[in-house]
Amino acid sequence: MALGPRLDLRQSQSLVMTPQLQQAIKLLALSNLELETYLAEALEGNPLLDTASADSDSSAADAMDVPGDETPISEAASLDADHALSSESGTANDLDVDMTVESFHHDSASDNVGLSGGNDSEGIDFDSFAGEDATLHEHLLAQVGERFSGMEAMIAEQLVALIDEAGYLRADLAEVAQRLGVPLALVENVLAGVQCFDPSGVGGRDLSECIAIQAREADRYDPAMATMIAHLDLVAKGAFPQLKRICGVDDEDLADMIRELRGYDPKPGLKFGGDRSQAVVPDLFIRPTAKGWAVEINSGTLPRLLVNRRYYTELATGAAAKSKAWLSEQLASANWLVRALDQRQRTIIKVASAIVKQQEGFFLHGVAHMRPLTLRQVAEEIGMHESTVSRVTSNKYLSCPRGLFELKYFFSSGISATEGDGAVSAEAVKSRIKAMIEAEDAKAILSDETIAQRLSAEGHDIARRTVVKYREAMGYGSSVQRRRQKALAG
Repeated sequence: MALGPRLDLRQSQSLVMTPQLQQAIKLLALSNLELETYLAEALEGNPLLDTASADSDSSAADAMDVPGDETPISEAASLDADHALSSESGTANDLDVDMTVESFHHDSASDNVGLSGGNDSEGIDFDSFAGEDATLHEHLLAQVGERFSGMEAMIAEQLVALIDEAGYLRADLAEVAQRLGVPLALVENVLAGVQCFDPSGVGGRDLSECIAIQAREADRYDPAMATMIAHLDLVAKGAFPQLKRICGVDDEDLADMIRELRGYDPKPGLKFGGDRSQAVVPDLFIRPTAKGWAVEINSGTLPRLLVNRRYYTELATGAAAKSKAWLSEQLASANWLVRALDQRQRTIIKVASAIVKQQEGFFLHGVAHMRPLTLRQVAEEIGMHESTVSRVTSNKYLSCPRGLFELKYFFSSGISATEGDGAVSAEAVKSRIKAMIEAEDAKAILSDETIAQRLSAEGHDIARRTVVKYREAMGYGSSVQRRRQKALAG
């Protein structure tokens, strides 16, 4: 066989991820609030992009806007599958923009809310009127100026800076004194003053000191209470006979002391928020209609994006060749973004409609009727790739008559039934376990084995170790721990 150079011609197929396709796939994973930030950056970088104002005409021939979607679930399957973006079937052709098409589907009720400038009360952001709450450190520093001055004020400010969000002082006083170059006794005296600040118990170095501070301010720090506070581990274990002997009290006094102890706050600093909490804004609205369930994109959180063709014409007239090329590039980018946003909304609507169809029992009757559901099931129903469904359901929330839920909440494994081939969602089983634990009597605490037997009697094939896993995931202690908590509460 002769060796030598030669030319061969071969044909092969491969998926080319163009920058536009990569960006479109990225848009799927963004929530509405994240998308709002992305669009703000796009508006700043592209002069041909604009937002609709209250008096703008959405049907103008020189503008193209992003539509809202409101699709009854019975009609979800009629959406054009070619508009859906998936990492498996999406190509650059999917993102081609027909420059002659300037009208898109638009029937979202929420399009008239928020930035549209309407008078609907739903468009008012009442959270923006809320004042900022003072943080714990700000609250404590305000008291420093009232109580201390000079060197003591400086030491108090340093101690306040070392107090964590729960109200505990996480520092060694000897190290603080050495770092500030002051006597240890002076730091201890200042700390005693800080521990008199509001909220009561702040500045404690451990739980016992925090509770002791509150007991002193309540004038309940007698020798018996001081002994109990020094032995909080016995209180947690429920060792009441040992506590009575150590404290030298009878049953009635011990019950009164425990009742007093339960009235103290173990984390007084948590009364003051740190950063201002942000409310979760739903990306979708689900509501019942005469024809079924309506799935609607929350367009109120997004700016209505327009392509300003009139401005393009003005700039292109008389412009140099290089400037015209740049303007054409910006126009193509703007048109692609509008089309990509339209496809994103249609894809989200398809996925959400499939979820509502699969979990209709939940929307009608509650979590007890939730079915096991996987990403693959939804992907097969709507003809998309599983990874696309995962992107669509990430960091997105829907609002329905039963409350606000993350889309991922509706995907859970199944628990097989003891009879027949049916199955129930793990979330439904968790809900049943929670109901059993919260309804149990202090004198009849349910063991994990008993809970498993009751679930089995109700038709759920579940093992004891699975009950333990679900119980711990919901934050409930063992039967022994719950018995002690019930005893303390009683």
